[in-house]
Amino acid sequence: MCPGVNSVNKKRIMKEKDKLDENMKANLENGSAEYSAENIQVLEGLEAVRKRPAMFIGDISTKGLHHLVYEVIDNSIDEALVGYCDQIDLVINENNTVTVTDNGRGIPTDIHEKEQRSALEVVMTVLHAGGKFDKDSYKVSGGLHGVGVSCVNALSKNLRAEVHRGGQVYLQEYERGKPMADVKSIGKTDKTGTIITFDPDDTIFITTDFNFEILASRLRELAYLNKGIHLGITDMREKEENGNGNGNGKFRSEKFYSERGLSEFVELLDANRERLTEKIIQIETEKNDVPVEIALQYNTSFSENVHSYVNNINTIEGGTHLAGFRRGLTRTLKSYAEKSGMLAKMKFDISGDDFREGLTAVISVKVQEPQFEGQTKTKLGNSEVMGAVDQAISANLAHYLEENPKDARTIVQKVILAATARHAARKARELVQRKNVLSGAGLPGKLADCAEKDPANSELYLVEGDSAGGTAKQGRDRHFQAIMPLRGKILNVEKAMQHKIFENEEIKNIFIALGVTIGTEEDSKALNLEGLRYHKIIIMTDADVDGSHITTLIMTFFFRYMTELIQEGYLYIATPPFYLIKKGKFEKYCWTEEEREQTVKELSKGGSESGIHIQRYKGLGEMNAEQLWETTMNPENRTLRQVTIESAAEADRIFSMLMGDDVPPRREFIETHAKYANIDV
Repeated sequence: MCPGVNSVNKKRIMKEKDKLDENMKANLENGSAEYSAENIQVLEGLEAVRKRPAMFIGDISTKGLHHLVYEVIDNSIDEALVGYCDQIDLVINENNTVTVTDNGRGIPTDIHEKEQRSALEVVMTVLHAGGKFDKDSYKVSGGLHGVGVSCVNALSKNLRAEVHRGGQVYLQEYERGKPMADVKSIGKTDKTGTIITFDPDDTIFITTDFNFEILASRLRELAYLNKGIHLGITDMREKEENGNGNGNGKFRSEKFYSERGLSEFVELLDANRERLTEKIIQIETEKNDVPVEIALQYNTSFSENVHSYVNNINTIEGGTHLAGFRRGLTRTLKSYAEKSGMLAKMKFDISGDDFREGLTAVISVKVQEPQFEGQTKTKLGNSEVMGAVDQAISANLAHYLEENPKDARTIVQKVILAATARHAARKARELVQRKNVLSGAGLPGKLADCAEKDPANSELYLVEGDSAGGTAKQGRDRHFQAIMPLRGKILNVEKAMQHKIFENEEIKNIFIALGVTIGTEEDSKALNLEGLRYHKIIIMTDADVDGSHITTLIMTFFFRYMTELIQEGYLYIATPPFYLIKKGKFEKYCWTEEEREQTVKELSKGGSESGIHIQRYKGLGEMNAEQLWETTMNPENRTLRQVTIESAAEADRIFSMLMGDDVPPRREFIETHAKYANIDV
């Protein structure tokens, strides 16, 4: 999924607890297929979940809502990881409830010795209760928060758990986490598996509207990370057009299955890029009891696209597995390049960044007890994993380079070109960073700064064009709102070398205005946010095709060169109205086509429409300063859409497709999503 848009400012607050009750460990041999009530370990209850849901699922908006689905799917994936499940189906029902079905062993239903009730009820009603806490039942398990399906139960108005196991169909239903009755047998079956249907509690969640694209993207990702598993999603709320221009076709659905795993993932990510090497290097091994999978390929682009996962979790902040990969890749490639004599004429050093320019790679490791760190708890801290990944990439890459000398030479030539360009980029970057932005000296001439000096209370509007910029300057609150007009369309960074990017006047001005610096000795692309002057950076463009294109160009720049700003929640998109409806003294702004139609319908009751005046705002400049403030800039009235990254890999794929040279996939994407946009061609 591409950077998502969320209207709620949020910070994910997570704590993963690990209080294993040693007395409850099952007396099973390693590798045993037994899975019963004895394997279910109880850690703590559900009391705090409904009171402070954000502590357990991240937030109570779109991200938290979809996290409920991920928790249920993670249970099914855990069954697949130990070889007992190969089919997982997700259905968004017509009433906006969700059903997840798998063909695993089924949650145990026999009596739990300590709790003296069905193990199914324990799993569904006790936080941190489940087989994944018993290493004999699951070697590794997915899921970041580790709260399990009981958290989903606690945050649902209703939940229905149906288990097919031992020839019987068992059922238990719940309201807001509490069982309505004991587990009971409702029939016979020749299948095994679990079916969970839940209805999120709308008294807790800001939105309960599930997004098909977000869920489909996660299933696609899981299919590549867990080859051999069939995953499907169906949306019963929406029928696809059947060719007659109406929505009476089949329900919208997608199926995902990967035979080769990560190599197919890399193919997908690089679908819109020109390959530099024909073969994808695929590694599947185990080092120091850590299963490691890696797939990588070089292309002609100028960006590094490396995505790392631990137990199916996208570690967006990296960690020890990514560090091990980079170390092994750099050392192995540098050793080969030196032995080949291709570096003999180089007049300056080659850095680790140079070996990763134009590299697309996916790293996936399985860790029994992952330790997560970082701002969003998605940075792996296990030290033993670094050596495992380093060894895996070093041995296999060295073998590949010896076996494929033509590809090896092509890669080294790309590295040399990258080093040369980086040397030029450093000079351009130093020109950007030479001025003392903290003191305000050397700020861009077009920047109308604000009086507030505290970044937490300051906003910067990046506005399309001088005309709209002038209106915004007149309409703003000068105390905390800064305005910087951008001239035309900024450089498409997806297709530009780094030194060209830093030489671009508009991009140079954005860096200087924000007060950030880029590049360290270790990582030339690392962003330093210490001097950041605004904690809200708001893209404000016209509501037409050109405005949407400019927004995409700016977002591409931030995603490729200022990802940290997005991760910290600092990037937003303004939403100016599309229409102003007038009738007599009545005035109303409308932000959607549906809102316009409804307003006109209400105003024309008992009469005609010749007295209703509809003004379509295609450009920000069509509004006066007072209107722009009232609708788009006033914190009391405005709606800001926060840019988030649900999946870095999906964002990478979509940006390369939207901003690349390959037209057909871009046209298909726009046609598919046109109904979600409100822009005039």
